[in-house]
Amino acid sequence: MKAAVYYGTRDVRIEHRPDPPPPGPGEVLLAVSRAGICGTDVSEYLHGPHAIPVRRPDPVTGYQGPVILGHEFAGRVVAVGPGVAELSPGQRVASGAGVWCEACAWCRAGRPNLCARYYTLGLQADGGLATYVRVPAKTCAPVPDGCSDEAAALAQPLAVAMHAVTRSGVAPHEHLVVLGVGGIGSLIVAAARARGVRSLVAVDVDPHRLRVAEALGATRVVHLGADDPVRVVHDVTDGDGADVVIESAGVPASMDLAPGLVRRGGRLLQVGLPHDRHPMDVRDLVLREVTLLTTVAHVCPTDLPAAIRLLATTDVAARVLDRVIALDDLVDDGLLALATRRATGKIVVDPQA
Repeated sequence: MKAAVYYGTRDVRIEHRPDPPPPGPGEVLLAVSRAGICGTDVSEYLHGPHAIPVRRPDPVTGYQGPVILGHEFAGRVVAVGPGVAELSPGQRVASGAGVWCEACAWCRAGRPNLCARYYTLGLQADGGLATYVRVPAKTCAPVPDGCSDEAAALAQPLAVAMHAVTRSGVAPHEHLVVLGVGGIGSLIVAAARARGVRSLVAVDVDPHRLRVAEALGATRVVHLGADDPVRVVHDVTDGDGADVVIESAGVPASMDLAPGLVRRGGRLLQVGLPHDRHPMDVRDLVLREVTLLTTVAHVCPTDLPAAIRLLATTDVAARVLDRVIALDDLVDDGLLALATRRATGKIVVDPQA
């Protein structure tokens, strides 16, 4: 089969690899129809390895060496392993990519994204930027006929966005601000709109991203550099500030701006991952009793099916999709296009092309 293999910094090779072996107990073999790429893949390509165990064995999987990329993917079931009753050959599915143990305290508490033995396909084990991939069946959810392959490939990142919105606790009557509406931020806007949020301010430096955010349901957009976000948010909220601010860019300027947009007693959810340590004015947050929240990954059994339902019943995928490329073009037209901002939205790969 053909696969995108990560070897290290700026070293991703399109290679022919042996097909995966037949699925084992609880596993399925997928023929990958589409696979997405995101900022994590770009970061690993430009500056890694960070999460990919090229230099030392992964503490959970024990794997070390080059890894097949791809943690956002959908495909058709080719074969099922022993004990798999919920999926069958020929069925279309999307994968959540994150694997959990089901036995630790966090899994038992319904928080499998915090599993003590959590790992991600495409990072700590071979992923879906390949012709075929073998995955645990529990990471997959069926895709209905009305959902395109391109849309299905967005299920994993949308599930992450839906988990973030749930973590924020935002209610329909509250004012929400989303800082940074790129790949994950735009999906947070869509997830919040699906939750019924009626007042949603999107903030970004890119006019195209803001237009997409508006199409996805933002009721007000703020172009950083041209507009004053503090003034706009105070205007929208009668001077009180937003009930909830979600920071999804992970860059210093955005993280510095976020606390000043949230009201007394409000909530600040950090989604974006900064490259370096970032100072925060905790004193101000304490004196205004602002709740600081964080979020990571998604709860696969609930968030992934919900994401697929949203993709199947709305035009979210069409709004955020930039292009579909062949696997051979992954580096130039995919990773580097995202890195140099030559992409205006999500890039999806067709491994069968």
